[in-house]
Amino acid sequence: MIKKSSVLVVVDVQNGFIRDASAPVVPVIRDLVQRWLDEGGDVVFTRYINYEGSPFERLIHWTKLRDAPEVDIVPELQPFVGRATAVLDKTIYSLFTDEGRDLIDRHGWTDLYVCGIATESCVLKTAVDAFELGYTPWVVADASGSHAGQVAHDAGMLVLKRFIGAGQIISTKTLPGA
Repeated sequence: MIKKSSVLVVVDVQNGFIRDASAPVVPVIRDLVQRWLDEGGDVVFTRYINYEGSPFERLIHWTKLRDAPEVDIVPELQPFVGRATAVLDKTIYSLFTDEGRDLIDRHGWTDLYVCGIATESCVLKTAVDAFELGYTPWVVADASGSHAGQVAHDAGMLVLKRFIGAGQIISTKTLPGA
């Protein structure tokens, strides 16, 4: 049974982030979202939207994910978008925009189960921000991946274990009393 204080945060599983390295995680996330919703849990999808003049463009010269279809949530998750508690558009790595914090506080969520793309950036930043803001982050390792490949995913997992605690890294098979 999923507690009312828990939410599944599906980070940036968008067309523009799907590559050979990240594609295998999509069916795992799809199954997790289906199970979570079927058990009556809340789900939040995030979508990263880049913009002209963003720090991503100015500092790392990255200009992707500005428009559809790149910014769209992948087709495998589209059937769940209408059942989600929210779809949050963001222009930063983290869920924790003003709107994201308001959404979390309004619903009384304290435990954030985080999965998605990319482990070493948006998943990591969302989990670390949750930790630093007093929430309890759980990162679902097998439902997270990186379009930059396994080395980037593993690096993200290493940093997450150090930043939020190894006990906060779980799998879809070992979800605690979510």
